Amino acid sequence: MSNTANVFETIMIICFGLSWPMSIERSWKSCSTNGKSLMFMVFIWIGYVCGITSKILMHNFNLAYWFYYPNIIMVSIDISLYFRNKKIERAKAVC
Repeated sequence: MSNTANVFETIMIICFGLSWPMSIERSWKSCSTNGKSLMFMVFIWIGYVCGITSKILMHNFNLAYWFYYPNIIMVSIDISLYFRNKKIERAKAVC
């Protein structure tokens, strides 16, 4: 992969990474799953796993490779909050 392609991949991963903290904050504060798609988040998570796997198989440990890890952690946090919020919503429905 050329250096230019590596730069653009790194920028893409950073841009995705900048959006996850906002999503996590919204999930945390709202205690709701409204506007969230578990399937979407799982597909993003799988995409990050595939990106990491590709980098490992190609022995291409460039800057983009290292940004996959905080992103997959943040998506995992948002997925966890989805399940927490689903539990909160069910508890509210019972009352």
